[in-house]
Amino acid sequence: MEEAKQLFKKLKIYSLLDLALIIPASYNDTTLSTTLTLGKVNTLEAKVVDSSVYQGKLRVTFHLTQSGRRLSSMFFRVTPYHHKLFEVGTSHVIQGKLEEYKGYLQMSQPKSIRQIGKITPKYKTVLKESEIASLVELYVTERNLFNEGLDSKEVATLMHIHFPKSMEEVYENGSFKPDFIAVLKFVEAFNHLKKLRGKKVDFPALKALHGDIKPFVEHLPFTLTDEQKTVIEAIQKDLSREDKAAKRMVVGDVGSGKTMVILASVMMALPHKSILMAPTSLLALQLYEEACKYLPKEVNIALVMQGKDEGDYLEADFIIGTHALLYKEDLPQASLVMVDEQHRFGTKQRASLEALAGGDEKKPHYLQFSATPIPRTQAMMESELLDVSLITTTPFEREVLTRTISKQDFPNLLTHVKEEIAKKHQVLIIYPLVEESTEVPYQSLEESRGFWEEKFDNVYVTHGKDKQKEEVLLEFREKGDILLATTVVEVGISLPRLTLIVIVGAERLGLATLHQLRGRVGRNGLKSWCYLYSNSPANERLTQFCQTTNGFDIAKLDLKFRDSGDILDGTIQSGQRFKWLDMGEDEEVVARAKNRIKIS
Repeated sequence: MEEAKQLFKKLKIYSLLDLALIIPASYNDTTLSTTLTLGKVNTLEAKVVDSSVYQGKLRVTFHLTQSGRRLSSMFFRVTPYHHKLFEVGTSHVIQGKLEEYKGYLQMSQPKSIRQIGKITPKYKTVLKESEIASLVELYVTERNLFNEGLDSKEVATLMHIHFPKSMEEVYENGSFKPDFIAVLKFVEAFNHLKKLRGKKVDFPALKALHGDIKPFVEHLPFTLTDEQKTVIEAIQKDLSREDKAAKRMVVGDVGSGKTMVILASVMMALPHKSILMAPTSLLALQLYEEACKYLPKEVNIALVMQGKDEGDYLEADFIIGTHALLYKEDLPQASLVMVDEQHRFGTKQRASLEALAGGDEKKPHYLQFSATPIPRTQAMMESELLDVSLITTTPFEREVLTRTISKQDFPNLLTHVKEEIAKKHQVLIIYPLVEESTEVPYQSLEESRGFWEEKFDNVYVTHGKDKQKEEVLLEFREKGDILLATTVVEVGISLPRLTLIVIVGAERLGLATLHQLRGRVGRNGLKSWCYLYSNSPANERLTQFCQTTNGFDIAKLDLKFRDSGDILDGTIQSGQRFKWLDMGEDEEVVARAKNRIKIS
């Protein structure tokens, strides 16, 4: 048992189904061939009729028992063992690839098989063949698979794959049968969901929250969308429980109105306190401005940022801040903790955040918000760890035209930039790098700025390493015409007058990033443009991106163009790769697996 544990550790597997999903890479089949098949491995009964040495190689001629034909074989790495084994008159079962040359059958370096009629799976793992084979034999049993919650078809399929009686049972045209692949997809999803469920830990809440959202909703100068209302209702249900602290992630597309959901949640928490943490002071400031604008006047709001506080956070009902919150030792306990764009905080900050959201026995209700859409399949998976709400629609129609452009389109682009500035609109140009590089075939921010500063007034420049970037963005918002930047402006900042964005070297960026950048324009319903500047504008990814506006469809496209990855940390591009499950296409498979888990 201890030895098996060590082997499981070596394989990095944690469940019986992890083992069952280590599928043979190939099979060694010693069943006698019934016909001669050229170009394939054949297993044939044969008798040695002649043997000779030619230039150090051993040439053996066999008489094939079944067909009566002759077959010539050449052995290149010859040892005395070969001479003894293939003496004239000896009978064998030989195995190798069968070829024909000028009407003569040939088989290079055939093996003499001792045991016929056996199919041996070949596994590619860090273990020795004998070790993995004994693990599979010991643990992959019908009883164990049924105990894991699989049905009879799934159990039978896995047993066939690991212990086949014939190759026809498993393969069709050289690969696994389609219904076997369907079962492997399901088992992979089911196994993953089971592991996620095992990680979920619930705590009682500090308090049940029943604050009234009516005074807030009725005074909004617009109507909430149906999706916003649905998410708010789900959160109301979450927060009203005392036996279980809420853990919910709200994923909304760019401009889908997540802020209103945040503010409604603050109302639900009253008269108790709520805290919201944002990844940058710019986002914190923006949320603070919106909270002051839309929440009823009697709600006391405070802002906490490095070296800059607004209001008294000790007295406030709603505290908004950056990670500076984590360093306030006298931060009051809040019944509701919210985080915007959690994935942008480092591991240490997340741990401090957990502590902020922690009591020992009871925890505050916890909501996280993200503007990075994820495929629906991933949302279904995530919901085994925490509840997930998606907001896929926007409060108003955004009219953003996306086009790929290249060098010859530059004069027209300049004209368009001038037209937008004349209308008091703003322009954003994103460069791939700050400084020149031989690796990237595009101009950098520093190389280009002279051109724009010479031709236009009110040109602002910022990038990731710029210590002043937040001040630059705030000043640009009020006074600027053109902003030159790297992808630092990707998440969150609202620039209401921005109508044109140019992304230089667009093919170098992931589709999710392109979508976030495109989300900077057209925030207030103004007609807007997103130009993807590329030396290879016929790029298939960019073409499809231009035709897709919904972030959730973009997330699906992103999966199509790269492997789907680990779901546990919310990122798609890293970590464990699913071998059979396609996160873009297999929504129905995941739904069935979730259903099975609910019942079990």
